[in-house]
Amino acid sequence: SSPTPGHRTRIFGGNTSCVSVESGDQVFICDAGTGMRDLGMRLIRDKRLPFEGHLFISHSHWDHIQGFPFFSPVYIPGNTLHVYDPAEREKRVYDLLSGQMQGDYFPVDFSSLNAHILPDRLEEAGRSIGGVHVSAMMLNHPGGSYAYRFDTGEQIVVYATDNEIDTELDTSADPSLPRAIPERFVNFARGADLLIADAQYTEEEYPSKSGWGHSRVFTAVDFAIEAGCKQLALFHHDPMHSDADVQQIEVAARARVARRGSNLVVFAAREGLELRYR
Repeated sequence: SSPTPGHRTRIFGGNTSCVSVESGDQVFICDAGTGMRDLGMRLIRDKRLPFEGHLFISHSHWDHIQGFPFFSPVYIPGNTLHVYDPAEREKRVYDLLSGQMQGDYFPVDFSSLNAHILPDRLEEAGRSIGGVHVSAMMLNHPGGSYAYRFDTGEQIVVYATDNEIDTELDTSADPSLPRAIPERFVNFARGADLLIADAQYTEEEYPSKSGWGHSRVFTAVDFAIEAGCKQLALFHHDPMHSDADVQQIEVAARARVARRGSNLVVFAAREGLELRYR
C-alpha cells in the first residue's frame, strides 16, 4: 500500500504493485506502482527496445500509479505504450497518468514524454493482443478494481490484487474449513498456471481491516485451490509486515494447502522473481 524501503524488507522487497507478463515480444504490464521503475531499467538493460508495451491498471489508487513517471521507456523516442481502460471507463486511466505529471506533482510534464502513449480499450469480452487473449473482471475494492487474465491457449496467468473476497463470505465460520469462494472469481481464475492474488491480511488482522479492500491469506489459498490453479503468488504484502512476517505467512499458507490435500504450489511474491512457463 506504500513503498517500504529498508532492512525489514530486503528479501521480499518494498516497492508497490507492478508485474510484467511477457509472451514472445509482447510485454503486458499490470499496474504502475513504484516497481515500474525497476521494470523499465530491466527492459533497457535487456535491450528490449524499441519497446511496445500494454499497460493494464487494476485501479487508480496512488500505490498503483505512482511509478509511471519513473518508467524510463516512455522517455525514449520510438517506444510505444498502450494504456487500457475497461470499455465503460474510456480514457480515465490515461487521463489520471497524465494528470499526476502536472507541475504541482512532478517536474516533468506528460507532454514531454518522447514515446507514443496511446489510450486503448478492453471490451467486456476481452480481446486478443499479439496472440494473447486478455480479459478483465471487476473485483471487490473501494472505488472498484479489476483483475486481468492472460491466456495464450497454452498458459494462463491471472492478476487479481486489491480484492476483498471476504466481504462475500461468512467471516464467523470456522476458519479451518474450506471457504465457499464466489463462483465468478473461481471461473475467472480457473485452470491458471499462476494466480497472483491479494493476500494482505492474516486471520488475526482482518477483523479490524474489514472494508479496506483486501483479502485474508487463507481466503487467497482457498480461491486458488477451488479454481484449480497450479501456482499461487501471495501478493500485496502489508507495509507493516517485515520479511519475517511474510515468511511466517508463507509457511501458514503452505500448511493450509497440505491440510486440504492439494497440489497447489504457494509462495510469497518477491521482487525480481521470474517464472517461465512452457
